[in-house]
Amino acid sequence: MGPAAAFLIRLSAGLNRVALYGAAAAVLVMLFAAGYQVIARYIFAAPPIWTEELARRAMVWAGMLGATVAFYQRTDPNLFPQMLDVTGRIGKALTLIRSAGVAIFAFPILYYSLFGPNMNLARGFIGRSLDRKGEMLAISMAWFTSAVPIAFLIIAVHVAAQIAAAFAREARPAEPAREDIPV
Repeated sequence: MGPAAAFLIRLSAGLNRVALYGAAAAVLVMLFAAGYQVIARYIFAAPPIWTEELARRAMVWAGMLGATVAFYQRTDPNLFPQMLDVTGRIGKALTLIRSAGVAIFAFPILYYSLFGPNMNLARGFIGRSLDRKGEMLAISMAWFTSAVPIAFLIIAVHVAAQIAAAFAREARPAEPAREDIPV
């Protein structure tokens, strides 16, 4: 395996780890916010106004980061899950077909998250969110809307790593069987 392929695979694994911890943290924030709202509403009769919005925003982050983890672990919804285990020329072709499908979906999302008409950054998805504030949280909506392009950028890295792994698999010599390795 070449150094570029090894780098992409390590980068993908590292991003997956960060996304997994981020998704878990977002679920905990969501759980805390919703739990605090229930306690404040039914025990103290004074629910805070920010908990519902915080729970919604945390749910978006949890869902988007969780989707990247599912893609990395190949547990995302797939019409033909058996195609993920195919090796050889057919496996490479299937990896490229799957990657093309992901690219057709992901790259326009990444593009329009950054750029609006005439490549104007201010009119892109994140640019339009910079000046908007949450309904109850005085935080720029860009902190929440950036979950979408970040998730798709992580998925793009995972796709590149999967392509590199598929093409590196046959490039290396066959490994000896486990019983042939001297102890």
